[in-house]
Amino acid sequence: MARLFYGWRMVGAATGMQVLQAALVNNAFGAYVAVLTEERGWSKTALSGAAALQQMEAAILGPVLGWLLDRFGPAVFIRAGIFVFGGGLMLLSTVDSLAGLYAAFVVIALGGSLAGFFPLNVALIHWFERYRARALSAMSLGIALGGLAAPIIAWSLQTWGWRPTAFYSGVIAIVLGFPLALVMRNKPEDYGERVDGVQQEIPPTGKEDSNQPRQPETRDFTAREALRTPAFWLLSLGHGFALFTVHTVLVHAITHLKEGLGYSIATAALVMALVTGFQIVGVVLGWAIGDRFDKRLISAVCMLAHAFGLLLLTYALSMWMLVGFAVLHGTAWGLRGPFMQAIRADYFGRAAIGMILGLSYMIIIIGQIGGPMIAGILADATGDYRAGFTVLAVLAGLGSSFFLLAKKPARPSL
Repeated sequence: MARLFYGWRMVGAATGMQVLQAALVNNAFGAYVAVLTEERGWSKTALSGAAALQQMEAAILGPVLGWLLDRFGPAVFIRAGIFVFGGGLMLLSTVDSLAGLYAAFVVIALGGSLAGFFPLNVALIHWFERYRARALSAMSLGIALGGLAAPIIAWSLQTWGWRPTAFYSGVIAIVLGFPLALVMRNKPEDYGERVDGVQQEIPPTGKEDSNQPRQPETRDFTAREALRTPAFWLLSLGHGFALFTVHTVLVHAITHLKEGLGYSIATAALVMALVTGFQIVGVVLGWAIGDRFDKRLISAVCMLAHAFGLLLLTYALSMWMLVGFAVLHGTAWGLRGPFMQAIRADYFGRAAIGMILGLSYMIIIIGQIGGPMIAGILADATGDYRAGFTVLAVLAGLGSSFFLLAKKPARPSL
């Protein structure tokens, strides 16, 4: 019986860690916003600021963390980040002011940066090449599965309150997350393994065919070289424009469903769970086709699905329109999400991928911060989310052009 390639064990552990972060913070944030708006009287703009601060910290840390990941490997940072992440949730349970809320989310963001999506992607990119999209899609399944916990978190918030929910979320993050973090490793070569688990090829004996043209030898991009390519900027902008919709939905959809459309928080959470269900469909689809078809063109189509899905949520007149939103947005998110890192690794190689991804975060913050802030500010100004959601849907649709233009650059020669 063939030995299971260790990289797939890392995929399983990374998937579990993504389940925890998605369930306890990312997908739960919208429910916290709805509860805190009602209980504490904090405005949507102020609560959007907490989400923006969280994303801003991740973007500021991006280049530094990217350099550290390339220099020392992701394993040690992932293990430390679990404790910071859990501690931040426990701190959240004690806050009594907006300043305290912001401080708690700074700590949560730091832990999420160290043990979350970015370093986990870097770790898996080093272990996979041929099956890279498949591995990253499998890890993203954790984000989707974590979203299925949204009704549970909403129930806990309504039944036990937000303070106990936040505290015990921190305990769960540490108790379950640290054993998973111990599975993560640095480059496979450090452990006598090879990328994708392939065996060392034995050089053929005999004379080479002199009539065959010799292919020029190439190498991976440095971060500086990647920055000089149009593809780096186009992929980063496309990714950022996608997050206009993704982060807006995470932060504001439950409140829109409750206040704008008249549904209960529990029902709104079920709609978001439906989004997650179709996100899983998208992830499985990405697993099947991601290494066979052009990820760039698939991503462009997904951007249009994000745009139309958000419009259905904005102007929903029936539950069927909300189902349409869940189908389009969820499937597009699950399919496109893992491709964002896989395309960069395909284009630029593994050597400086941490720094390249970190620099990209300085650009995609446009969507991470801009989306929730635009929606929150316009909702406070107009009384509902229609204007903000419509603007963001148009931006997402326009963002498809960035992927269409992001052609693969030629590798540097040795």
